Amino acid sequence: MASSILNDASSVVVTGGSGFIGRAVVAKFRERGARVTVVDREPSPYPDDAGVVHIQGDLADPDVRERAIQPGVDGIIHLAAITSVLKSVEMPSKTYSENVAITHELLELARMHSVPRFILASTNAVVGDVGTATITPDLALAPLTPYGATKAACEMLLSGYAGAYGMKTCALRFTNVYGPGMSHKDSFIPRLMRAALTGTGVKVYGTGEQKRDLVFLDDVVRGIALAWDSGHVGRAIIGAGKSVSVLDMIEGVREVTGAEIPVEHVPAPGGEMPAVIVDISRSAETIGYTPAYDLTAGLAATWQYFLDHDRQKVR
Repeated sequence: MASSILNDASSVVVTGGSGFIGRAVVAKFRERGARVTVVDREPSPYPDDAGVVHIQGDLADPDVRERAIQPGVDGIIHLAAITSVLKSVEMPSKTYSENVAITHELLELARMHSVPRFILASTNAVVGDVGTATITPDLALAPLTPYGATKAACEMLLSGYAGAYGMKTCALRFTNVYGPGMSHKDSFIPRLMRAALTGTGVKVYGTGEQKRDLVFLDDVVRGIALAWDSGHVGRAIIGAGKSVSVLDMIEGVREVTGAEIPVEHVPAPGGEMPAVIVDISRSAETIGYTPAYDLTAGLAATWQYFLDHDRQKVR
């Protein structure tokens, strides 16, 4: 079940494989010797000699899906989706089409071509706001946004295809993913990194004591590989298993960057969750996952990426 299997001759389709998580997943499976096909709207970030087949196009297009999902494919890692909660609230119909309808079409192609594995990037937003309670894989689905609702619907589709057709479907509920390659993102960690580079500050909602689970990119990729290797059917939470406050995040970035990063406290918007606390113990039992990176190590690796790739932009 180890994710370090070498000479893996599997044929893997990665949707959203040109994105932040997708590029790291593709690199991992190429290291293992797998044949990788990427489907993404964005142009290929891969050199011609990378051994990656890149299909640029929209997964809403049947021709694009059918070019990617062929007989002989060993599994699909489905990362492509609308992932913004705010966008999902603004565009619920489009979010349904892109998240649920496309997932169903991919599952149907997998069924028709006897593709044995299907791994979905899901979210703990499927259980809604549980306050400061701990989120486990067994909590009832109670999403509060179209984004959470569409991911919950996708999880149910996976369950149905596993039950009816014997497909090894696994929904991986990621917490807040951070790491190298996210400089284009607008989440809090890249904001902190840009502030450290530019000598500016950040705005913090409320007291900054709200807690989040931050999981490093390499741990997420390893979790995906473990789910692939184990053939686990069901769901698993992929996180750090240790929540930290927003103020802790700021102190962590100050420590690894040496920057002051002044803080301005502003009123919190409505719906700001007080905490995201997850129990990842079941993930160790089901797919063998335990995180390898603590916050300091993850932030240091992320900061090095920003120094290597974004310092010139600031200058």
